[in-house]
Amino acid sequence: MPADTLSRTFAALADPTRRDMVARLSVADATVAELAEPYAMSLQAVYKHLRVLEEAGVVNRPPGPQPRPVRLEVGSLDLMDEWIEQYRRRAEERYQRLDRVLGAMEDEETGS
Repeated sequence: MPADTLSRTFAALADPTRRDMVARLSVADATVAELAEPYAMSLQAVYKHLRVLEEAGVVNRPPGPQPRPVRLEVGSLDLMDEWIEQYRRRAEERYQRLDRVLGAMEDEETGS
């Protein structure tokens, strides 16, 4: 799993506006103008946010005439999910070991 890609993805999603854009794109593709509607910012600022998301591979805009739809790239989220899941599993295993130790200690105290 390329750390560079993962780092860019996490960095791109560190901004709440970009996370909101991703959330909206998870429902449906949208044009830049449609994405810009709820934000009190210039269209140029929206393009800057989209550029960060595009460079991280989170979204893409296929070539062609304007208006072009912005699409969510699910694969970039899969990368993050795999990384998070790896550490979640490790933590869960650690907690299960702790539960077993505590259970054994309790059994010793009660004489079971």
